[in-house]
Amino acid sequence: MNDMDDILREFLVESNENLDQVEREMLALEQQPDDLDRLSIVFRCVHTIKGTSGFLALPVLEHVAHVGESVLSRLRDGELRFDSDIADTLLTLNDALRGILKAIETSGTEGATDHSMLLARLNRLNDGVVEPVVEVPAAAIASPEPVAVATPVAVATPDAEVAAIATRTDSAAVEAVGVSDTSIRVDVALLDKLMTLVGELVLARNQVLQHSAGLDDQTFVATSQRLDLITTELQEGVMKTRMQPIGTVWSKLPRVVRDLAQQCGKLVRIELEGKETELDKTLIEAIKDPLVHIVRNSVDHGIETPEARVAAGKGAEGVLRLRAYHEGGQVNIEISDDGGGINPERVRQTAVRRGVVSEAQSLRLSERDLVQLVFEPGFSTAEKVTNVSGRGVGMDVVRTNIEKIGGTIDLQSSFGAGTCLKIKIPLTLAIIPALIVAGRGERYAIPQVSLLELVRLEGEQIRTSIEMIHGAPVYRLRGRLLPLVHLSSALGLEAAAETAESINIVVLRADDRQFGLVVDSVSDTEEIVVKPLGKRLKGLPVYAGATIMGDGRVALILDVLGLAQAANVLSAGARERVSVDHAERTDESRANRQTLLVMSVGENSRVAVPLSEVARLEQFPTSAVEISGNRRVVQYRGRIMPLLDIANFLGAPPTVLPDMMSVVVYQSGERSVGLVVSEIVDIVEEAITVRDTLPRRGTLGAVVVQGNVTDLLDLEALVRNADLFANDFGSPVAEAA
Repeated sequence: MNDMDDILREFLVESNENLDQVEREMLALEQQPDDLDRLSIVFRCVHTIKGTSGFLALPVLEHVAHVGESVLSRLRDGELRFDSDIADTLLTLNDALRGILKAIETSGTEGATDHSMLLARLNRLNDGVVEPVVEVPAAAIASPEPVAVATPVAVATPDAEVAAIATRTDSAAVEAVGVSDTSIRVDVALLDKLMTLVGELVLARNQVLQHSAGLDDQTFVATSQRLDLITTELQEGVMKTRMQPIGTVWSKLPRVVRDLAQQCGKLVRIELEGKETELDKTLIEAIKDPLVHIVRNSVDHGIETPEARVAAGKGAEGVLRLRAYHEGGQVNIEISDDGGGINPERVRQTAVRRGVVSEAQSLRLSERDLVQLVFEPGFSTAEKVTNVSGRGVGMDVVRTNIEKIGGTIDLQSSFGAGTCLKIKIPLTLAIIPALIVAGRGERYAIPQVSLLELVRLEGEQIRTSIEMIHGAPVYRLRGRLLPLVHLSSALGLEAAAETAESINIVVLRADDRQFGLVVDSVSDTEEIVVKPLGKRLKGLPVYAGATIMGDGRVALILDVLGLAQAANVLSAGARERVSVDHAERTDESRANRQTLLVMSVGENSRVAVPLSEVARLEQFPTSAVEISGNRRVVQYRGRIMPLLDIANFLGAPPTVLPDMMSVVVYQSGERSVGLVVSEIVDIVEEAITVRDTLPRRGTLGAVVVQGNVTDLLDLEALVRNADLFANDFGSPVAEAA
């Protein structure tokens, strides 16, 4: 079956493995008929096949397995004694079950084999009638009604059943390769060990690449690049072996929703989308309990009773939707319902009553901030304690468990219309991309999943851009106050000099809050292998793990959420400051605003692209540029990426490059293009209006950004027409003067 769904395919693999085990145990039982442990194994295998076949609506397989299970139950209970005749019958049962599985696999049906003789023999054993197997001619076996005639011929069934199974198998089935032949089971511990070895290989790769960067030996450099490519492919392959579809977790939720809806007197329909979305097995296990808790909350708190829904103009049946999808190297999970939503005013009153926030603070919180208070420890709006909810333990634990695996959770609710919970988690925890920063002479790694952008302030900007509010430093980033945390202070290190001529700010997100981490210097992004912390450091909330850098030294991985909590960025005061800042900005001031990446090209030209369309910002040595056909290309992340000199493409003189060229990577589907620019100028947020109604090729028009005329690039058009401007990709990239 080429279109066999995953559940059925897994069932066939497991069932064939179970039957293999049954056969081995049966042969051993002939030598040790009193071995109850082996008999129990056989019983469990057949019982599993029977139970799952009923779930999958396979009635023939279920019935045959059920009758055989009854015989095994009597053997296990001592009502029958195992002997060679019973062994023959049970082995025939094993062959019959295997034949039905083969028919399901090859034709999608349970086949047309007549199992009545085998069932008659098994039923006699269940009735306590043990009859010897009588050898009869093959012609006698083909009786049209073997059950109706109570003669010894009907009893002589094992060989007949095997013959019937054998004649059922046609030539196509013989040639077909079964799913059990194309799948193997591997111990998770072995995969973990393999993943650890690949992690060590990644570390060795990083060391080789760092060493080769300063060498002129082209043979060694080429070999190291080849090693880099193979290591990347091996890493991806091993990670895929640990990946499982999220449907393995979701498969249990419909039953949870059904039972809970009946208990609560509600009508709820669950819809699942993206069941095939894959993530690491470790993360699958970690999100099981949080998902179940969220689903139970949605049914119990979110969706109303049929009467209340009808009175509100809704259908009597509520809908609970679960959606999973990949985006930006993460797995996104959305759990939404069309229930009554969360009442912000009720949350506010409960928060004040429980002392979560003061009355004054609660009045200054926006509706969105009020809703987020449900994640506070001990918070519950349930009017009474039931076996479902109301104990004040729940959503805070859910958030903690999600954040432990490097994920984030966001709650959005519209009172009267429904609630949506959005969870973002990494694909894996073993190897992650991270930004390397330095503080007081030590290097630290920041998981890239928490990184938003980098800001560098120099000279006068330091004195004019950083303000003090309630004694805490903040930086106004595009009209929004950004709390600043000094890495050295947060880690208890010696404070940095106050007379620094420049400041590096790493803008991070923690629990849907943004803050700026001030570091001494910023290096590049690297793929790092996450190592667990030692016993002495496990209790420190600011560290999430450790890694080994390319030079063999250890760097600690920062826990962004722990840093924010240690610096009181997520305290009530911080929430209040952010909320006040939100109130200062009107909806009108944010209309038509876009975040743009501004770049310079050629001598005097400026171009910009929406930051959301930029995959990465990279720097390549000009020596890395190669020629493929008539195009300039570079090797990038295991692929060959064409380069486009934006200045030359727009009709300006070719870009004059230093030893390192700045490249903006744009990705459309599987295709990446590197846009060569002179310099990355800034990231700005402005309300833009296209002024030029006759744009040049590759642009959407001209806009005014920071008081300068800037061409707004049409990146999609550039990639779509890439084959039409092959000569532009191949245009000479001027060497450094």
